[in-house]
Amino acid sequence: MPTWAAAGLWGLVGGGALVLGALVAWCVRVPQRVVAGVMAFGAGVLISALSFELVDEAEASGGLLATAVGFLVGAVAYVAANVALARRGAAHRKRSGGQQATESDQPGSGTAIAVGALLDGVPESVVLGLSLLDGGTVGVAVLAAIVISNVPEGLSSAAGMKWAGRSARYVFAVWGGIAVISGLAALAGALLLQGAPAEAIAVVTALAAGAILAMVADTMIPEAFERTHLYTGLIAASGFLLAFVVGRA
Repeated sequence: MPTWAAAGLWGLVGGGALVLGALVAWCVRVPQRVVAGVMAFGAGVLISALSFELVDEAEASGGLLATAVGFLVGAVAYVAANVALARRGAAHRKRSGGQQATESDQPGSGTAIAVGALLDGVPESVVLGLSLLDGGTVGVAVLAAIVISNVPEGLSSAAGMKWAGRSARYVFAVWGGIAVISGLAALAGALLLQGAPAEAIAVVTALAAGAILAMVADTMIPEAFERTHLYTGLIAASGFLLAFVVGRA
């Protein structure tokens, strides 16, 4: 299978975890404390993966300057986009309770939430595509981190959408569309950067890592802490350790 096709497939797998989480939320009433606990665990997994699998490898291959620049640009770009979307009703898009804005509360909030969910998912998918460059195999730790974090993300956000009165057609169109776009983003990352200089790949990898860390801090951890409170740190640390062990094993 061509590298770009494999990248697209793995990106689709990662994005498909969001659909799985949304399906669980729609069919089963999962206690919010359980959702928050898994969200905290997923946050720890993502932080470990971006630390040891993304930033560390980007610095080793492309140098400290390229990595630092990419990381900072990714974080700034994500926060700027997130602030803009929050003002349009997407501030609580990962919340599982009644915090999400409805269309009657804020017209256009549904579109903002969809775009925000896309903003959260694309950087992860690009990283999966990059991991396959130069004949490499998909990063197991990164893939596991994305799947483990995406299931509770989709679950929590879909539960909030359901609470806000959004239809099943809207919910699954959003997550299904994001799964497809995730596959395309991974495909594009592998296709466009094939043969690119190591510094360029390092910048893009670090950019994605910066965006992922900003996303974890802005959306996942607040939702987790709201329900798990003082246990959030321990649960996140457990996820971090698991991802580290998987990566090293």
